[in-house]
Amino acid sequence: MAMVLGAEDAKDWIYKGEGAANVVLSYRGSSLFLLGKVLRIQKVPKGSTHSVNGCAVLSGHEKLLWGDVEELVESKSRDIAMQNYIKYVMSHMLGPKYIDDMIRVTVCREFLESIKKNVHDQRPAWRIDAAEVDALCDSAFLISDHSLFTGTPRVELCVAVEIKPKCGFLPSSEFITKANAIKKSVTRFRMHQFLKLHQGEISKNNFRIFLNGSLIFGGLGGGMDSSAVRSHETNTAIEDLIKVSGLQLPSFLELVSETIFSSGVLDQLLATQKLDVLDIEGAIHAYYNIISQPCMVCKNSGDPELLDQYSSLHSLPLEKRLKIVRDYLIASTAKDCSLMISFRPVDSGSTGSGYNSIFLESSNQSFEYKARFIDLDMKPLEKMVHYYELDQKIVNFYMKSDDPGGTPYDSTTRGTKVRKIQYHQ
Repeated sequence: MAMVLGAEDAKDWIYKGEGAANVVLSYRGSSLFLLGKVLRIQKVPKGSTHSVNGCAVLSGHEKLLWGDVEELVESKSRDIAMQNYIKYVMSHMLGPKYIDDMIRVTVCREFLESIKKNVHDQRPAWRIDAAEVDALCDSAFLISDHSLFTGTPRVELCVAVEIKPKCGFLPSSEFITKANAIKKSVTRFRMHQFLKLHQGEISKNNFRIFLNGSLIFGGLGGGMDSSAVRSHETNTAIEDLIKVSGLQLPSFLELVSETIFSSGVLDQLLATQKLDVLDIEGAIHAYYNIISQPCMVCKNSGDPELLDQYSSLHSLPLEKRLKIVRDYLIASTAKDCSLMISFRPVDSGSTGSGYNSIFLESSNQSFEYKARFIDLDMKPLEKMVHYYELDQKIVNFYMKSDDPGGTPYDSTTRGTKVRKIQYHQ
């Protein structure tokens, strides 16, 4: 029998965090099936009168774009399309062992209205202003809670980290204009941080730590929401970690880095990100051809040399244009996902659990770990113009700002004076 969550079930779910498109809830009830699960509920832009899930599943152009993925094209709702995208596209790209299946459950409107009311005070103000729980949606997704190891926080110790890897390479596309040449030497993440800090959306935090399922370091809503963090001070969070796990901070950071490199979990992610060969400055031209609309980038460009260069993209066969945009959107998912790594201490030499393990010499401890990618949503084709405009906005803002490393960028440095920085993620 399919699971249905009603109004009486809302009390068992508490706010855990949120991203741009979804609110995530932790289960605190008594159901053995639901223990160790989180519920992902869709949001809708503030003031919207239409449910996101009630809109057309895929546009005609998106069906053309994803025509080779039959299950995706034939999806009956947006949430099923998202589920099929992860299963048939991203799982293939990143490897099924790093991606968990999601369980679709039915939710009634009363449940969603109660959740909307219950989580309001925990949500960051800027998230509340932007979007709200979509009370008109009829479904949500159950996903394993990777801030726990096996779903039973009272049984075993679990320390987990959530990392936003972001883009792991610098673009080298020939279609990046000379005015934007800074993109080839300064990471998109670094430049975007400047804009987000200016807009009050982040507080330089791209790393979260959980202890037995509870957040002890980082923001719940991905922004400047320190009031939502259980341990308000970084020192307190570190003391909590040391007290329970016995790991000093340097050892903990070593554990995380050694696990990432020894597991090779980021190798396939990087390969998927590198599907973006032309950068948005090249892919946008293929997009306009696919939707059979005049290219606004070409229209707004008065540079004959650039127009001649862009003509090579506009003259490509349809199959190649589709591949350029499809690869760009897949790469965008890979650049925007999160990586969850969960650890639990084990006796040295113990085997048979089925999990990978790592020995930390600095603390003489062994840990089992599991790594999973989350937030692998399909990017809408219609957002290509938004991606292009945001890219230009990020670069322009960064060029006018003072880099913390020293040299301020202005119009005299564009394409000429480019300072190399070391890429850290």
